[in-house]
Amino acid sequence: MDHETDEVLDAVGPRLRALRRDRGITLADLATTTGVSESTLSRLENGQRRATLELLLPLARTYNVPLDDLVGAPRTGDPSVHLTPIRKFGMTFVPLSRRPGGMHAFKMLIPAQPETLEPNPRTHDGFEWLYVLDGRLRLVLGERDLTLPPGEAAEFDTSLPHWLGSADGAAVELLILFDPQGMRTHVRVEH
Repeated sequence: MDHETDEVLDAVGPRLRALRRDRGITLADLATTTGVSESTLSRLENGQRRATLELLLPLARTYNVPLDDLVGAPRTGDPSVHLTPIRKFGMTFVPLSRRPGGMHAFKMLIPAQPETLEPNPRTHDGFEWLYVLDGRLRLVLGERDLTLPPGEAAEFDTSLPHWLGSADGAAVELLILFDPQGMRTHVRVEH
């Protein structure tokens, strides 16, 4: 085995001992619950016995923790979602999807800004749906000037001049679904 694997396996015993003690469980009680002998559990905790899947699975079930927690595996996120923020137009966009083409999902953060900030509407191809999570959104859409509080949603063709900002100077947090091909978001309600 390589050095890194040895280090991971060497840390399992102390981690198991700490978990058992934190839960106030004796070796005898743990042996009864898991079906693993008390001496084997003791040697495992003291590093005199290497962890195997056959030993770790009943322990993970007994402690009601993922196997990864017992071996100290690094946390892994959903590989299809990369939460690398993008800063554009003074706002922060956090991509929630990365599918090429089609619908894109973003969490958008508009920082606190002066209420006197002059809107600068822009256009681009596509269709946008948004939902206000926090703060009060000012949405300038063509000739309309709207204020959307938390829980409100809007959808529009992005070829119409539009601008998003704060309605009251405070930060705004929203979810956005954007389709560069201009497809509308469909919401179906079951009866």
